[in-house]
Amino acid sequence: METEPLSGKVPSLLCRGIRGATKVAANTRQDILTGADELLRKMVEANQVEVDKIAAVFFTTSNDLNAEFPALAARRLGWTSVPLLCGHEMNVPGSMSLCIRVMMMYNTDKTPREIVHVYLREARALRPELEPVE
Repeated sequence: METEPLSGKVPSLLCRGIRGATKVAANTRQDILTGADELLRKMVEANQVEVDKIAAVFFTTSNDLNAEFPALAARRLGWTSVPLLCGHEMNVPGSMSLCIRVMMMYNTDKTPREIVHVYLREARALRPELEPVE
């Protein structure tokens, strides 16, 4: 199979990571789904995300959250064609408890500086240099 050499042109769409996190009140199915839903909606709104351009979404939780998969919140939003993956964060002593983290891989023409990362509630402490998203 022959491939054409790169012409030096930058593709119009690049895959960028959009980060986000939130802290939930308790390890309950409802709290996990509500927290993940709110976080995803705010990430989409803040970045004008078109769902068809989402390449994949990775969810991690602190080890104390296991009552539900946070990815179910994305499925409930109708994201049936988006690859989703859940896992636990590394169990680092002193790390934030009851925390859901998201990395959304998004095909966009935005530059890295134009991406808005969304940290809600106490999870704002994870990235204090960022402007809060309401």
